[in-house]
Amino acid sequence: MKNYNVGIIGATGMVGQRLITLLHDHPWFKITVLAASGASAGKTYEEAVKGRWAMTTPMPESVAKINVLDATADDKKIAEQVDFVFCAVNMKKDEIKALEEHYAKLEVPVISNNSAHRMTDDVPMIIPEINADHLEIIDVQRKRLGTKKGFIAVKSNCSIQSYVPALNALMKYGIKEVAVSTYQAISGAGKTFERWPEMIDNVIPYIGGEEEKSEKEPMKVWGHIEDGKIVMAESPVITAQCIRVPVTDGHLATVFVKFDKKPTREEILKDWAEFSGEPQALSLPHAPKQFLHYFTEDDRPQTKSERDLEGGMAVSVGRLREDTLFDYKFVSLSHNTLRGAAGGGVLLAELLAAKGYFD
Repeated sequence: MKNYNVGIIGATGMVGQRLITLLHDHPWFKITVLAASGASAGKTYEEAVKGRWAMTTPMPESVAKINVLDATADDKKIAEQVDFVFCAVNMKKDEIKALEEHYAKLEVPVISNNSAHRMTDDVPMIIPEINADHLEIIDVQRKRLGTKKGFIAVKSNCSIQSYVPALNALMKYGIKEVAVSTYQAISGAGKTFERWPEMIDNVIPYIGGEEEKSEKEPMKVWGHIEDGKIVMAESPVITAQCIRVPVTDGHLATVFVKFDKKPTREEILKDWAEFSGEPQALSLPHAPKQFLHYFTEDDRPQTKSERDLEGGMAVSVGRLREDTLFDYKFVSLSHNTLRGAAGGGVLLAELLAAKGYFD
């Protein structure tokens, strides 16, 4: 695989910091540009995030002295130095849309961790093991944008990563209805306990916009390309509740599912054990070898012990049992800033690189 020069737009935020930890020694990707708002521009990276480095590992020396560029004012300078960019900015939705399209029109592929373009019908929203075929819509998007190389691809919301993969492995049985509650870590809000002391010993039963995303985004992931757009799937029906809990990292989901054709417990466990996708077939650097891990213990998976499984890129499942209202219920877990955010973006970029979309 050839090497690619990479920029991170929104490099000072939580997801930007996580991207740096994943990319600083990547075998294919080299960080050449760090960009943020005008408030950080002109500072070295270590100056820009002084007192705000939220990762448990030290800041890599390779990025500490890089001068931060202005994501808006230095656009052309950035475009000249990179093969593609990751975008993880904290801006208004319409501003993010405009920024990402602007970079795409500068012939820079954009791998977005933002929600702004997730429902744009010619922008693929990818969970790499599930709907890699949606990358084909990029040719349509390029025609709309008038670009040869530039495009936008997004990863899905962090919360759906915890349960959609486990459901996807069972789609052949005809999933009719799903009820899910997600218990989401504070890093999903870009916070630590030091910066959000109100979350200590507390649960907040509301996360703005999260329930709508949890109910709608799987429909796009499970959709299909038709007449130059991604058409949303019509089933299953999903109802969701999303709750903020006092955990640093890791989104846990409790899932209830009803099927057209109810499988046996043994069939479900076999399908989970055998489920894999293109990242595994291509041996991508951040692909978990085993995507879904099932735990037989009654008290597993637990957030603290399972969130970092396979570098935080695997999904942990447990407590599969029959239900009195639905057919089955289970618990599943993913690392929200790894599989759910930065790691999912890196894995998407690796898939795009392997398929030649950056060339």
